Amino acid sequence: MRKWTIGTVVLWAVLMMTGCKQSDMPQENAVYYWRTEWRTDSVERAFLDHYHIHKVYCRYFDVVMRDGEPMPNATIRFVQGQLEGKKLIPTIFITENCMHKAHEGLAKKLVDRIVQMNETNDITDVDEIQIDCDYTARSRKTYYDFLQMVRDEAKKNGMQLSTTIRLHQLSMAVPPVDYGVLMIYNTGDPNKFNERNPILDIRDVEPYLRYLADYDLPLAAAYPTFRWIRNYQNLHLEHTVETDEILKVKEAVEKKRPELRRTILTYHLDKDNINHYKPETYEAIYHH
Repeated sequence: MRKWTIGTVVLWAVLMMTGCKQSDMPQENAVYYWRTEWRTDSVERAFLDHYHIHKVYCRYFDVVMRDGEPMPNATIRFVQGQLEGKKLIPTIFITENCMHKAHEGLAKKLVDRIVQMNETNDITDVDEIQIDCDYTARSRKTYYDFLQMVRDEAKKNGMQLSTTIRLHQLSMAVPPVDYGVLMIYNTGDPNKFNERNPILDIRDVEPYLRYLADYDLPLAAAYPTFRWIRNYQNLHLEHTVETDEILKVKEAVEKKRPELRRTILTYHLDKDNINHYKPETYEAIYHH
């Protein structure tokens, strides 16, 4: 019979807890909604149903600096009711300069505004808030303190908290949230678009993969299914990501972190984005 020492039992317990923390994600499909009006057409609703998408991370408003204070901006208008069987996750984008110093009362104001918007627009069954911020080493401490305060306020209203994680943030300490969504897009330098695709390129992703396996936070993964159009020196430039590139990156990150095949998001819900890719592409992205 094998004898178990106290040290062995403690080590096993630690390993079990760590493993649970990294894999504690439900198996579900989701999508971002990043427009200033909540309105879906028949193509978008059919897309949600066909790919069994029940969670929509809906951008409610941005928080930007104005006259030295963080203020809401570009608030969404709900011109259509909540879709039956779809859960909305209020998502707030905060510009990084809002986190250059602490702002007293900001966390409570943010959560109260979300609750008020839900009540006004009959948005029900909301059990989560997500905060999106491209924080840096300079703003990380302030941002993490802010997240903890948001998390405390969210819990008072029966909600958990998630945040976005960009690839460059994987080298930092984990934030105080319930889980993160790894944003696997906008990986390159838009000023070097002649060299590689600034939306997604495996060469820009690979340097960060060494941090992925040991990043001690449950993670979901978000992939780009959008076009980026801009005018540059009288040229009309359109950036899209080929299916092969998305699937190549998806395979690479899931090899390092198998958990990332469980909860998949795409950015973002829009008829033009849906029609740009073949159904087989979405089947491959959302396939478990």
